[in-house]
Amino acid sequence: MSSKRYKKLPEKTLDLNAETIEKVLPNIKKNCTTKFDESVDLSFQINNKQKKSDINIRTVVNLPGGTGKKIKVAVVCEEAKTSEAKEAGADIVGGDDFVEKIKGGEINFEKLICTSSMMIKLSKLGKILGPKGLMPNPKLGSVTNDIKKAVSEAKSGQAEIRNDKDGNIGVSIGKKSFSDDQLIKNYNAILETLDKEKANNTLKGDLIKSAFITSTMGVSYKLKLMKNI
Repeated sequence: MSSKRYKKLPEKTLDLNAETIEKVLPNIKKNCTTKFDESVDLSFQINNKQKKSDINIRTVVNLPGGTGKKIKVAVVCEEAKTSEAKEAGADIVGGDDFVEKIKGGEINFEKLICTSSMMIKLSKLGKILGPKGLMPNPKLGSVTNDIKKAVSEAKSGQAEIRNDKDGNIGVSIGKKSFSDDQLIKNYNAILETLDKEKANNTLKGDLIKSAFITSTMGVSYKLKLMKNI
């Protein structure tokens, strides 16, 4: 049963023609009628011409406008790297002792970064970290010896882009409280990343069939992409 608030939102927005993000954003923000700062979210559908089983997109994008979220970052590293991690802003830093805590189920962080030499110890915790999406990955920049850069980027605003088994990609570009300029910059950064992933996957034709934008408790609108991806 829909709430009174939801019933006041526009109906059949998906019947409207696709528009650019610049034209749609005012409507998205207008529809944010809850008391909290709603997220502005994108949803992409992979082109039917692509075999979904052949698509494996998993990467991160540094959002120039930030995410509006405070991320608790943990680092597993050698003692020599401890100071570097702490100075970069890591919330939790540790070595073998920290690995044992994770093994025991003590997971009070949202992003885990580790040095290359410590990865062999964390790799044994795949059943614990994997299902939570916390296993460090070289492709995502979370297995690295440049701890300062990894922590700084995770703190300043990163979004993970990955497709599900049905060929959908969902990602947030910020909050309602963000300026249009911030949201548009984040949106463009995501499109650029998808374009690079298309090239890296050597796909046939376009990667994206359709794109939609909505807020946490709002309704969806079709997005017109300004270039084929």
